[in-house]
Amino acid sequence: MKLVDVKGITFVEGGVCAAKGFRANGVQCGLAHKPLNDMDGANAAANNALPSAKKKNDLALIVADKMCSAAAVYTTNKVKGAPILVTKEHIKDGKAKAVIVNSVNANTCNPDGVEKATKMCQLAAKALGIDENDVIVASTGVIGQVLPIEPIANAMDDLAGGLTYDGNKRALEAIMTTDTREKEIAVQFELGGKICTMGGMLKGSGMIHPNMATTLTFLTTDADISPEMIQLALSDIIKVTLNRASVDGDTSTNDMVCIMASGEAGNKPVTSEDGEYEKFRHALYAILMNLARMMARDGEGATKLIECAVRGAETDEIAEKVAKSVVTSSLIKAMIFGEDANAGRIFCALGYADADFDISKVDVEMASEGGVIPLGRKGCVIEFSEELAKRILKEEEIKILISLGDGKGKAITWGCDLTYDYVKINGDYRS
Repeated sequence: MKLVDVKGITFVEGGVCAAKGFRANGVQCGLAHKPLNDMDGANAAANNALPSAKKKNDLALIVADKMCSAAAVYTTNKVKGAPILVTKEHIKDGKAKAVIVNSVNANTCNPDGVEKATKMCQLAAKALGIDENDVIVASTGVIGQVLPIEPIANAMDDLAGGLTYDGNKRALEAIMTTDTREKEIAVQFELGGKICTMGGMLKGSGMIHPNMATTLTFLTTDADISPEMIQLALSDIIKVTLNRASVDGDTSTNDMVCIMASGEAGNKPVTSEDGEYEKFRHALYAILMNLARMMARDGEGATKLIECAVRGAETDEIAEKVAKSVVTSSLIKAMIFGEDANAGRIFCALGYADADFDISKVDVEMASEGGVIPLGRKGCVIEFSEELAKRILKEEEIKILISLGDGKGKAITWGCDLTYDYVKINGDYRS
């Protein structure tokens, strides 16, 4: 999937290991109940025949050489995974040095959940020779099943012993569940005359809806920035990136986005909302915006990415509400899958958005690499070429462009089509 360029930002390789001083690893400890995800579209039956050693990693570790400034945002679901409760306590001081995360089991709604999440931190800390309070912990997978700690304990020496400065791919594989595509990115940018690097990896394919974090995302950077400023930047940028992506309208219990900043780039510390802070914030936007697009495109069973861009609103908030209403509409998602340019469905979704605007001023267009076509003018559906519309909808990335008037408010949201496979995947998720 093509990355969206951002001015002043250079894309590089390496994911969470791209920044100076970060190592990672991923192993299969025995939690995995499914074989390696079929990245290339090969026959699933062939994957099922793979020997145990070939099955996907299910336990990951990211470690910084130095103590880091750390920040996180979490799900607003009232039911929260035990790892979130533990992580909140561990980074209250704005510091962290490592992340341990497992897939397959969410460690949520379990009476011993906090105990198990704490034990994961203790195991990692002992293997690394650090304080358990400096470890971030996360889990993803099936909710309501007791997490067995023995496989994690047995694998810890191999996990810690295999840490490398290029272990990002192994760690990335370990956090994936129903994901079918790798989601990682790294960028370089300048702060105070020093080249800084930021990288990240994300898991997320279903149970995704705008609400604070939306997924599990792990970010690293060698920029020097205070805990207060890194938390401010993360909380702010989440609102216009991952919080504007939706797959299925469900907000997970384990959503978390965390970031660690080691300061190894050697820039003057960013401690206030000055120009250097804005540069850091800009780089963080480039990372999270592209990860949000990757996540929406990899929605469970999805075949297309939907981007809704709204302009001309009185405020950004109005534009955002309208754009979210469009990308979360099941009828529009099904319409995109079926490649049927039913403009009435778009106007319908506009109409029930919880936002004030004059429908008589609304224009709607649809675009892709196949072309651009007007679907509505001044609140009314207009005649259009069905042939051109079909050509536009055959592309992988579809844009719905909406003008609400002549205001300065604008927003972009991302979603995906709704396919038969979404039901198939979630109909037997535990098996």
